[in-house]
Amino acid sequence: MSNAWWLAPSQEIDHSSREQALARQQQLTKPTDSLGQLETVAVQLAGLQGRVKPVVDNVWIAIFAGDHGVVEEGVSAYPQAVTGQMLHNFIMGGAAISVLAKQLSAQLDVVDLGTVSPLNLPGVRHLDLGMGTANFAKSEAMTQAQLDSALAGGRDSVLRAKAAGTQLFIGGEMGIGNTTAASAVACSLLNCPAPLLVGPGTGLDAHGIQHKAQVIERALQLHTSQSGDALGSLRALGGFEVAALVGAYLACAQEGIAALVDGFICSVAALVAVRLNPSCREWLFFGHRGAEPGHRHVLETLQAEPLLELGLRLGEGSGAALAVPLMRLACELHNGMATFAEAAVADRPE
Repeated sequence: MSNAWWLAPSQEIDHSSREQALARQQQLTKPTDSLGQLETVAVQLAGLQGRVKPVVDNVWIAIFAGDHGVVEEGVSAYPQAVTGQMLHNFIMGGAAISVLAKQLSAQLDVVDLGTVSPLNLPGVRHLDLGMGTANFAKSEAMTQAQLDSALAGGRDSVLRAKAAGTQLFIGGEMGIGNTTAASAVACSLLNCPAPLLVGPGTGLDAHGIQHKAQVIERALQLHTSQSGDALGSLRALGGFEVAALVGAYLACAQEGIAALVDGFICSVAALVAVRLNPSCREWLFFGHRGAEPGHRHVLETLQAEPLLELGLRLGEGSGAALAVPLMRLACELHNGMATFAEAAVADRPE
C-alpha cells in the first residue's frame, strides 16, 4: 500500500522536559511517589507536551459512529435504529458524553461514518462510507477503500483538533453491535477464543452472550487468514468507527497530541494502532477499566494502567471524559505545589 500514512513515525518525546518534570516531582512537599499515578501522568504529559509544567485545559472529544452488518445475526439487545437516534441525541445535548463535554468545556465533534438509515443532521459530519459494514459472519466487514476512508476520517478529526489548539484528544464511539466487532478483532489479534473476551455489551443475558460468542467463532474461522494481522483483522471484522479510532490514535501520536483512550472498543482500536505502529503507544493514556470482560485482557496486553475503575460500560468516550478532571488535577498538583526549598520544609535526609 503506497499511501500508508499510519506507518509514519510518531513525534519524539521531549526527554529533557520529562526528566525535569520527574526531578520536580522529587522536590515537591510530599513523600516520594506518594501521589502514585497522578505523578506518572504529569511526568508523561510533560514529555509529550515539551513543557515541564503540562496542561490539559483544551480537550477535544470526537464521537465516531457507524452501523454493523453483523447485527442481523441477533447479537445486540438494541435495534440498529438506535445508532442514528443517538447521533441526534449527541447534538441536542442529551447524551452522557454531551453532558460531560459541556462540564469539561470540551469541543464535541460528532462524525457519522455510515449508518443504516441515511441521515442529514446539522452539527454532524456525515462521511457516508456505506450503510454500515457488511455482515462479517458472511464476508469481510469493509472494502479496502472503506477502511482507508475510515482511517482517514479519524485522522481528519485529529488535524482539526490540532488546529483548535487541543492538548488532549478523546475518541468515543457509537454503533449498535460494536462490542461484537471489537471482540472479534481482539480475538483475531490476541489469538484467543471468543468466550474469553465476549461480554453483555449493551445488556445481553447469558444465552445472548453465548450466541454472540458463537457468531464470532464462526467469523474467526471464516477469516482465519487474517489472524494476527492488524490491518487485515480490522478490515475483515471491524467497524467504520473502530477504524476511525485507530486512525485517530495514530494521527495523535504523529501530530504530537496526547490521546486518552476510553473503554473496551476504544482500547481494541488502540491495540490495533499499537500493532500497526508501536511508536504511538507512548502517546496513549487510558481512562478506565470497564465492565466488559475483554477490556481487562486488552489493557493487560497494552500494559496499560487506567485511571479509573467504576464498572462503566456505556462507551461514547464517557469513561475517558470522567478521567479528564483527574488529569487536570495531576497537572495542577505538579505545577502548583511548593518544593521543599520554596516552602522551607525540611526534605528527607540524603
